[in-house]
Amino acid sequence: MSLDPATPTFSDPSATTAAQLNGVARISGLGVIRAQGEQAAQFLQGQLTQDVVLLPVGSSRLAAFCNPKGRMLASFRAYKRCADELLLVTSIDTLPATLKRLTMFVMRAKVKLSDASGDFAIYGAMGEAAQALLQGATQSIAASAGAASAGSQNDAQPVVIALPPADGAPRALCLLPTDAAAPAGPVLTEADWRWAEVRAGVARVVPPVVEAFVPQMLNYESVDGVSFKKGCYPGQEVVARSQFRGAIKRRAFVAHVAGAAEAGQEVFDTSAPDQPVGLIAQAAPAPGGGAAVIVSLQLSAELAADLRVGAADGPRLAGLQLPFALLTDI
Repeated sequence: MSLDPATPTFSDPSATTAAQLNGVARISGLGVIRAQGEQAAQFLQGQLTQDVVLLPVGSSRLAAFCNPKGRMLASFRAYKRCADELLLVTSIDTLPATLKRLTMFVMRAKVKLSDASGDFAIYGAMGEAAQALLQGATQSIAASAGAASAGSQNDAQPVVIALPPADGAPRALCLLPTDAAAPAGPVLTEADWRWAEVRAGVARVVPPVVEAFVPQMLNYESVDGVSFKKGCYPGQEVVARSQFRGAIKRRAFVAHVAGAAEAGQEVFDTSAPDQPVGLIAQAAPAPGGGAAVIVSLQLSAELAADLRVGAADGPRLAGLQLPFALLTDI
């Protein structure tokens, strides 16, 4: 398996990349869980794959919430707003079940978990619009460092979260008060954003694939979504064993489907169609036709001549590529 991402080359000549996208889209498919209290970071430290205790204020990282078998129940962009408040940006459709399950483990911890989705308008920015947001956020953090205590951030201050690029184009999320004006930039549609999200190659857990993957099946360890140096969390032993005993048999690829596709669909190799060789983690219609997908695929099937989605005679899946280099040393 090649460890270096390559320039996309789809069999479908109408397929394009997200490299030229520039602008801002209002996002309805994301929600926010707020963890607030003096033990907020310590509590999440024991639940997520990420080291949120060492996460600096004003910073964000990818994280997963797993069951005891190491299978992902949800994924987040965890943002530390201040020392006693973290925001978990997650799929809106998985949020209620995730919040309920996390709340079960609070017990006597000094933390309050709540659905804060109604407190924010969420925007996705691409290209120059994303660069402007990220630059402004960096300057704001630098200006406020030392000028205020960790717990006294203004609730009206924008939350800006850097995301992995899509085909080289910068991306960012911006959380604003619901009555605030949208970030500056050309208007993109949510369909544009979802397509670029898939092209970036970091799958977001959605209901059809809850409990389908350990984090490495989606390459999370290679985009700083798993800390192997922190303490225990649900499923840690399985995740660590997968990493250090060479048990990773599936990896996530970005690809193109010559037809409709959706998360949860199986992928078949026509040369051995009795058993699926992969599972689509995320999908979005592609502007040039068909669908862009993130597929978690058996490594043994990476070079298969003919992969199909949904059934052995379903639409063809082609153009497999790693969206970013995989870490060879943790």
